[in-house]
Amino acid sequence: MEVVVVVGPELVADNALLASLTAATCAELGVTGRFVTATSAGEIRSLLAAADPPAVVLPGPTPEARALIGARPQHVVWYDPTVEPPVPGAVHLAGRGLWGVAWAIRHAVHRLRSPATRIAYGPHPDQWGDLRLPSSPQAGAAPVAVLLHGGFWRSAWGADLMDAVAVDLARRGYASWNLEYRRPDRHGWDATTGDVAAGVAALRDLAGDRPLDAERVVILGHSAGGQLALRVAADLAAGERAPVSVALAVSLAGVLDLTEGERRNLGDGAVAEALGGSPITALRRYAESDPMLRLPVGVPALLVQGTDDSLDLVDTNRRYAVAARDAGDDVQHLEQPGDHFAVIDPDAAIWQATMSAVDGRVAR
Repeated sequence: MEVVVVVGPELVADNALLASLTAATCAELGVTGRFVTATSAGEIRSLLAAADPPAVVLPGPTPEARALIGARPQHVVWYDPTVEPPVPGAVHLAGRGLWGVAWAIRHAVHRLRSPATRIAYGPHPDQWGDLRLPSSPQAGAAPVAVLLHGGFWRSAWGADLMDAVAVDLARRGYASWNLEYRRPDRHGWDATTGDVAAGVAALRDLAGDRPLDAERVVILGHSAGGQLALRVAADLAAGERAPVSVALAVSLAGVLDLTEGERRNLGDGAVAEALGGSPITALRRYAESDPMLRLPVGVPALLVQGTDDSLDLVDTNRRYAVAARDAGDDVQHLEQPGDHFAVIDPDAAIWQATMSAVDGRVAR
């Protein structure tokens, strides 16, 4: 497989640096990379017409090049290093700086190697999930792994962060349901939590005509998604007619103490920005969403934390594990070497240990 990375006219970046990043990321994925600079929108159009998928395009700022976004074949992943509004109908990532080129290449490769079925659970363009059924046939309905991405609840980060583990889970015999949701920086906190609840509830309908076991659901959330995973698990446990049965909630380097996180200015103010205020001015939202304030959750939980991550996250996860056990919750705390992204890297030892623990909880 060859990945073609095209840089459009007038993009502000060092092309040698982009070419090096392209080569390194493609080598990591075991594919060949080809880096091309285009001097016009017409040249981008010609390159895409001649290229086999996958392709990644950094269109740059010119109106002619940007007009191509969404008008070209779906095998194209468009990427803007700067913060840009999403383009409807396009596979469009934006706002992650030059490092985001690596994520765009990964997304292009994963979606071609292991295609997912994208299913809407609501009318907004951000209300969808990527469903991957188990890679190998198996007897009976498959357990379901719901994936909730992180990114400090900001729109620059999306469900593509969880592509690699979504593919790995399908290989392991799970149906993976990788959820996108509206982020609070553009839509408000209540839209975010409402979307996560709706996306999880949609599993009941999906299981109606697919081999999915809605009674064996594990919810895995990374970083800010760890908070969302424990929030939705607590809500489902408290409800009288839960649409699915959560066997395990997994926090992968999760943000599990919103109140203290806001006090420590975690993520340069990400907590207050997401919830729309402080624990004093947004009391209801903290009471409903802060994992520390929702104890006991009433659902078995697995906390996974890399020791090379932020010390605030290491501290939070240790304190949450103690508080959850004191409250009567069934909690396993897994702490091993690894950084913030090792916990969602299928090749990392900490992910292998995570899945051993998950498999032990979700009977097959």
